Amino acid sequence: MSHRHTWQSKYQSPEEGEMKTRQEPATPKDVSLSDLADAIKAAMPVLDEADQHIATAIHRLMSSGAPVEPAAIAETAGGVSPERVNERLNTWPGVFRDDMGRVIGFWGHAIDKLEPEYRLVAAGNTTYAWCALDTLFIPSIIGKEVRVEASDPLSGEPVSLVVDREGAHDVTPAGALVSMVIPDGPFGYDVIESFCHRVLFFGSHETGDKWIAAHEGTTLLPVDQAFEVGRVLTERIVPNMSGTKSDSR
Repeated sequence: MSHRHTWQSKYQSPEEGEMKTRQEPATPKDVSLSDLADAIKAAMPVLDEADQHIATAIHRLMSSGAPVEPAAIAETAGGVSPERVNERLNTWPGVFRDDMGRVIGFWGHAIDKLEPEYRLVAAGNTTYAWCALDTLFIPSIIGKEVRVEASDPLSGEPVSLVVDREGAHDVTPAGALVSMVIPDGPFGYDVIESFCHRVLFFGSHETGDKWIAAHEGTTLLPVDQAFEVGRVLTERIVPNMSGTKSDSR
């Protein structure tokens, strides 16, 4: 079985996810940024310093566009044993591995194209994000400027932007928005279905408002505000890194 098939067999499109019965998270449309940030921070695993090094190493190695060997993660993490790496890979939710044990999906980041597609282009290499919010926090972790390419799920209008540690730039269309939902508990093995499929880019209020009206518990944020929410994910993995100058600009 190829790593593409292994990964995609565990990933459903938003339409497929809607077929499963689940409780909708409650997100009032006037929810504050601090409420969203606090809820997302609380949903993330608590990481000690070694865990932070492991998670950072995985994202940075994945940004090359190839499956990641656990031994390479241990080496890049610096001083973390291969046993510790494998223990975390086997127990953390949101980790996808191929038949050779290599990491092909991890915490918002994927080697293979997914539907909907969130393309991340960094230093000439292409990887993919699970949702719109992931495109806004992964660049700060890998330390590179990233061009993001996505599309409005209703109109099909292209949405693009450039993201680095300072924020989102060159957002096109300028009025693009991100749908958001408050997690209804800790991120678990269903994080893609329960959270990611409700965090999307929209080209305008016209399509964004139409989508959230049909999806109870969601709200819309401008891209710059969504980036600020994403900072809590960066800080959870790499404390004190967001907001510093990126390696490539």
